[in-house]
Amino acid sequence: MATGYLEILRARHAARLLVGTLVGRLPNATAAIAIVLFVRAEGGSYSLAGALAAVYGVANAVGQPLLGRLVDLYGQPRVQLPAALASALAMAVFAFSGTEVLPLSYVAVAGAGLFTPPLEGGLRALWASVLRREDQVHTAYAMDAVAQEVMFTVGPLLVTVCTALWSAQVALLVLNVVGVLGALSVVVSPPSRAWRSAPREAHWLGALRSPGLLVLLAAFLFVGVALGSITVAAMSYADDHGGDAVYGWLMAGLGLGALVGGAVYGARRWVGAPERRLRLLVGLLAVCYLPLMLMPGPVAMTALTALAGVFLAPAIACAFVIVDRHAPSGTVTEAFSWLVTTFTVGASVGTGLAGPVVEWGGALWGFAVPGAAGAVSLLVLLATGRVLAAPARAAVVAAASENDPNRAAEPRFSSGDRA
Repeated sequence: MATGYLEILRARHAARLLVGTLVGRLPNATAAIAIVLFVRAEGGSYSLAGALAAVYGVANAVGQPLLGRLVDLYGQPRVQLPAALASALAMAVFAFSGTEVLPLSYVAVAGAGLFTPPLEGGLRALWASVLRREDQVHTAYAMDAVAQEVMFTVGPLLVTVCTALWSAQVALLVLNVVGVLGALSVVVSPPSRAWRSAPREAHWLGALRSPGLLVLLAAFLFVGVALGSITVAAMSYADDHGGDAVYGWLMAGLGLGALVGGAVYGARRWVGAPERRLRLLVGLLAVCYLPLMLMPGPVAMTALTALAGVFLAPAIACAFVIVDRHAPSGTVTEAFSWLVTTFTVGASVGTGLAGPVVEWGGALWGFAVPGAAGAVSLLVLLATGRVLAAPARAAVVAAASENDPNRAAEPRFSSGDRA
């Protein structure tokens, strides 16, 4: 798999697109942690921190599919860069205004979330036009999942380091400036400027008219709830075991576990329907959340957070392939953006739910939330197995029959996949 990754990175523009997307997504990937730390530094409560993070997430959930649809219609540069600038400006308003004027705080974080550019969905739409070969695109999905876990490992440490060296306010500002530079690097690249979505059927539901995609989104809503609740529960734990430094290590451990899991998952060739494999991965993910309730010392707790993250990247990589199998023609960026959106909504619900739970019952009950959410996600997949196992074959046939030079932007995969 290392050889496969190197082959992809040697492809023209591939490394630039991957790195630019990861850097551009740093503000979004660290928003929940940065907002929590900033609100706590301002003297706000856990509930306020969770509420503001939830508002950011909900606004992000609204904006991602809308911006993704605009990207499918008008191309990436016209949408991604203006959105990145608007999001960074809104977060700067929040950083300078603080929490003294709460209405302004809520509006600012909502604006930052709403205009977050759909770089993640955009990258997955670009892979096919950059790599061309189906096996390389599948490998790129796995590499993408692993690479973003590097970001989720490094991101929390960057936030805590900036906070320790300067302040939580500086952390918010620096990360958003860096994010704009990452987005700029992507949108001025030749593949981004040349990419066009495949022809699409006019329908107000867009990608959401696919039943299989709806099932996948429902399942990943609860995976997001699990991840978001860990963010707040870990802060409560860290307050009693060493403060912000411990919190940063716990969040980094979560990302590191996902990175290792994704790398191991991508080290072999997978055959068979990815829908069945996803059920197993989500089940293992739910089981690995349960040991967090043991709450040992900081070193052991960091190891448990790493265990909790092991099956996250494999589940996401598998979901990438399933999204592509079920997305209607011409909606590839929107479909991937809906997955990002649903995951973000779930994480926001998780942070909003965990705040009151932690204040009521402490970190122990906060860590009970991810296990329960993971179990619900598995139940959704088990209850809707027939729907998820039936890809949008009509769209597959239509895609194969069209002589469109941009068709490579939306690959369709068989049940034997490499992800």
